[in-house]
Amino acid sequence: MRLLDEARVVLDEVLPGLDKRLAEAPLATWEQPDAPGLAVFKEAGGPALLVPQEHGGLGGDLLTATQVQRAIGSRSPSLAVATTMHHFSMASLVELATRSSGMEWMLLTAVARDSLLVASGFAEGRAGQGILTPTMTATERDGVVVLNGTKKPCSLARSMDLLSASVVLPGADGNPQLAIAVVPASSPGVSVRPFWNTPSLAGAESDEVTLTDVEVPQNLVVRTELVDGDRLDHLQTVGFVWFELLMSASYLGAATALADRLLGSTSADVGVQAQVASTIRAATLLVEGTATRPGAIGEDRLADVLVCRYAVQDAITRVLDLTIEALGGMAFISSGEVAYLAGACRALAFHPPARHRMASSLRDYFTGGPLRVP
Repeated sequence: MRLLDEARVVLDEVLPGLDKRLAEAPLATWEQPDAPGLAVFKEAGGPALLVPQEHGGLGGDLLTATQVQRAIGSRSPSLAVATTMHHFSMASLVELATRSSGMEWMLLTAVARDSLLVASGFAEGRAGQGILTPTMTATERDGVVVLNGTKKPCSLARSMDLLSASVVLPGADGNPQLAIAVVPASSPGVSVRPFWNTPSLAGAESDEVTLTDVEVPQNLVVRTELVDGDRLDHLQTVGFVWFELLMSASYLGAATALADRLLGSTSADVGVQAQVASTIRAATLLVEGTATRPGAIGEDRLADVLVCRYAVQDAITRVLDLTIEALGGMAFISSGEVAYLAGACRALAFHPPARHRMASSLRDYFTGGPLRVP
């Protein structure tokens, strides 16, 4: 399919054989609980995608990552969503390694060498709570940081090797300071139990992860910059940029797979087919153009990324509406894949920050104020 040709070529270049493996089985194979997708991703060396080459990784940039996620999303939305959470964590660790003389480089090397998956324990998914608000409580005791708390849903819950979690600790001046703790999944006190009760995206392993008196060495806890209220520090800004673009690309890949079914129909209206294909292509160009915007990542870049994400979200909604109507009721009834993709693609709207929560912040930003993430 021409809309996916370039992305699939890139995927095959950086992770040889992965696209072929995913194409060999039907969609349902990769979308069920305990699906083999994450194991196949690890076997292909996927966890090393963003690790710099000097640390044994593939050194993938933002454009390459969006193309990889779009290609994977077209084969398995669950796998794309789950691995986006890994890449989000890795992008943050890579940024830390460039600005710190700590142990981050050892973690990067281990991820690349051993193909480790890193889950994210940030505040995504908690209604009424800001994404920057930690889900874990942390105390310092006998030279270690002790964590308690729950993250639900937490993608990669059953396949993760490490968990990155945001915590608050006293800063050097005594004021609260945001920090990131990296927790081995095998640590005593880490437990996982079922949480995801819908068939959509079940392969992402978005279950509940609980930490009970988990001890984390100080060298696995990285303190970030002090920030003003809900203003983002640089590390958080970098993480958001990667998260929003890769998640947008992942769902765009899934929507493109649905559009492919429409383009392959001999009975669908040609005008609708052209409109759907053009909408997909426009959204793809928007994602890739945003990913390749020159300059350092900062507040302005993040604002553009959020605009891109919400525009892609709207484009996907338009594609779903046009495609399902054009394919007709029989296609929806007879093909579980059409119904599944239509439902799974809607989930982009559920990822933070929700459009309605960002409305006043974006208005303030575009009228000269700072960009805040509530």
